[in-house]
Amino acid sequence: CGAIALHIERVQLAEKLGFSAVWLRDVPFNVPAFGDAGQTYDPFVYLGILAGLTERIALGVASIVLPLRHPAHVAKAAATADVLSGGRLILGVASGDRPEEYPAIDAPFADRGASFRESYRYIRKMSDSWPRFDNQRGRLRGEMDMLPKPVSGKLPLLITGSSQQSPEWLAAHGDGWMTYPRSAESQARVIQDWRQRMQAIGRRNQPVLQPLYIDLTENPDTPPTPIHLGLRMGIHPLREYLRSRQEMGVNHIALNLRFNQADIESTLKRIADELLPEFQHKARDR
Repeated sequence: CGAIALHIERVQLAEKLGFSAVWLRDVPFNVPAFGDAGQTYDPFVYLGILAGLTERIALGVASIVLPLRHPAHVAKAAATADVLSGGRLILGVASGDRPEEYPAIDAPFADRGASFRESYRYIRKMSDSWPRFDNQRGRLRGEMDMLPKPVSGKLPLLITGSSQQSPEWLAAHGDGWMTYPRSAESQARVIQDWRQRMQAIGRRNQPVLQPLYIDLTENPDTPPTPIHLGLRMGIHPLREYLRSRQEMGVNHIALNLRFNQADIESTLKRIADELLPEFQHKARDR
């Protein structure tokens, strides 16, 4: 109880300081080989709590592992969280990358790509009134409906990585793309390729999200050194990193403070005071 209370207080602080979103994770099992149990709590239960204890901050999940859950349950829980939060849910979806989890629910790891696609289509159809469709995850013939409906008419679904899909499928689907940290050259190239594929089929540009683990040092000029999926650095190099990613087309960066050695609350305040005004202003201009 103490851990979740502290985390909720930090989420509320992030909202007060002006951060645009908070991100939860979906890690059903603690797999020792991965060395990471995620946030421990079920994301949909957690979303319900945060919906009632925050007012403005977007509530994101990065990401729900679709092959490990039935899409009817995902659609119902996600729409509920969206309505209870006043339309603040951003639902990241993924195919999953922990083979050990799949036997626990009697699902084949090798089939997760096909299962992801069918679940994705199922969830999309649940936004329709009296939906009709038939696929490997289930069938409806217009005789039943699912309530509630998302606030905007459909759930915002952001696809994580490749999710075992082709580049063409990724460009044709999703309300955004969550991609992993890469070198500046590689990141710019994959974003440009994704946007060109969307343009070729007549789709509007969709947002790109990137996570980044950071360990923010007291010295503001500490040069970047690699840590797991991120960097240890001072706030000035972090500003330059964010500027460079924004210029190459990254719309949102989810900062992860898991490895941050400084006090979390003071780190959030430093970022809010020294970085947020610049990037909030640029976001409004765009």
